[in-house]
Amino acid sequence: MSQLNVVPEMSPEELVLHVESGAPLRVLDVRANTAGGRIDIVPPESYVNIRGSQVLAMGAAVHSAVPPSDPVAVVCERGNSSKQIAAHLNELGYKAASMRGGMAAWGIAVVARPLATPAGFDLLLQFDRVAKGATGYLLGAGDEALIVDPPRKAQAYLEAARERGLKVVAVADTHVHADYISGGPGLSRALGIPYYLHPRDAILPYDGSPGKIAYAKAEEGTVIKIGPASLRVVPTPGHTEGSVSFVAGDDVALTGDFIFVNSIGRPDLAGKTEAWTKELWASLERARREWPATMRLYPAHYASEAEREKDRTIGGTFAAIEARNEPLRFRDEASFSAWVMKKVGGSPESYRKIKAVNLGLVEVWDMEAQELDCGRNECALG
Repeated sequence: MSQLNVVPEMSPEELVLHVESGAPLRVLDVRANTAGGRIDIVPPESYVNIRGSQVLAMGAAVHSAVPPSDPVAVVCERGNSSKQIAAHLNELGYKAASMRGGMAAWGIAVVARPLATPAGFDLLLQFDRVAKGATGYLLGAGDEALIVDPPRKAQAYLEAARERGLKVVAVADTHVHADYISGGPGLSRALGIPYYLHPRDAILPYDGSPGKIAYAKAEEGTVIKIGPASLRVVPTPGHTEGSVSFVAGDDVALTGDFIFVNSIGRPDLAGKTEAWTKELWASLERARREWPATMRLYPAHYASEAEREKDRTIGGTFAAIEARNEPLRFRDEASFSAWVMKKVGGSPESYRKIKAVNLGLVEVWDMEAQELDCGRNECALG
């Protein structure tokens, strides 16, 4: 039997859970080019980048660069050469495993985390896409489920629903995303279910081109039924013209890129900063009027590990978020607008194309979609 067939492997999700458990782990990245990002959930001293050919050439001298005292996860682009390096390290006395699928798999990996369910619902799962700093949601009630803000590869959401005997009856986006390709339209077509989106987001904001995707209107007054439960749509524009929050009673709001744990969604991604800042302020004022302090807010993104709760989820009560979130503490529009103008800046060039893809205006092959999708989000001000 080939030595490569028996080398231990761990999935990206297993790597995340291993690190989160507090168990020691070193990451050996054997790629020649790491410009597309790296595994950053381990501390810097536990991450080493050495080209695979160099590791093989070093022999036992690799001990000085990668101490063998802790387990090692070997990472390459697609999980092939990492097997060879892991096998080599194990011959030298390491406890090494290859990360299955490499960085291509890391970029789309999600970890499901349970959240307290709002009244009337039986399930609320947060799917944490660690490499992107993005979150999506699965809500279940009775035998039905809704998916909110899914990524391009949404199999984990569908499997979670199937395992719990839930039929996915709808999919929704809080807005047309600019930092990743949504799985919403594709799920809608594949499952024959409605895709909810606000009409103001069904156009490309840069030039007004109408989108070419089918959608059900998610606007003021829209109620989405999931089994015996329901979500109401609350327009919260500012990050985009059609940004909405999906609200379950007084318990939970899925805020998309409206309110994050430590910041708010940037209003400058389409060259309409002044107008969108006014909308963002009006949305914040509405939330302060209508949402109770005890309502739990769950966003579509996070910027750092500091935004996590003790159970590793992303979110918190409105009161707790207001207390730590600088822009939410402004009580006059002029001060808020001045703060926003100090924070806005350039956005990645890929964001315009990603929005066009999400609106069905541009088609891309899987490899290009993967490249557009990679890297951390840059959707928050700060």
